[in-house]
Amino acid sequence: MANDRTAQLKNTALQLGMKYSPEDEWGLLNLLKDFQLFRRGHHRKATHLLSRQIGMLETEANIFDYHYTISSSNSSRTFKQTVFFVHSKKLGLPQFLLKPENFFHKIGQLLGMQDIDFEAFPEFSDQYLLRGEDEDYIRSSFPPAALQFFTVEKNWSLEGLNYYLVLYQKNRLLTPAQIIDFYKKGMYLHDVLASDGP
Repeated sequence: MANDRTAQLKNTALQLGMKYSPEDEWGLLNLLKDFQLFRRGHHRKATHLLSRQIGMLETEANIFDYHYTISSSNSSRTFKQTVFFVHSKKLGLPQFLLKPENFFHKIGQLLGMQDIDFEAFPEFSDQYLLRGEDEDYIRSSFPPAALQFFTVEKNWSLEGLNYYLVLYQKNRLLTPAQIIDFYKKGMYLHDVLASDGP
């Protein structure tokens, strides 16, 4: 199965004009250590990396499989997800975390936990928890197109910081056939969140 995934991802990389590497030869995880996803658990590993330079080296898009393990006293669980990561000089983002909102988050809000809501997008605000230190900067960084995207699209997590943007669905490893659409979604969000807009 692993060999099948490798062959299929190499083919996907060709379709997207991306380079393929079986291991994290480029040290991506070191760049991402400030993001919540990459601070969870242990045995963190990135594999099956697809990478592409866009434009005049201003933007680099990456897609990879990411695994980490969380252990308790008598058991452990490994989480696997496919991650889109873009490093782009067109971005100038505040540090934020967007993730699906659940019942416990709603209880937390009653107790004063932060959740940045947008009155004009009640479905977005009901579906997603958005947090970060600079609320005004975060609000100004989320244009209507991004809010509309997440109103329609369910169960995504998005993290941003300065020139970096990370998109994934927790514990969802995409099939090679799904990765082209995933790449398009990631680049769309890059474009709408870029300082000069789409």
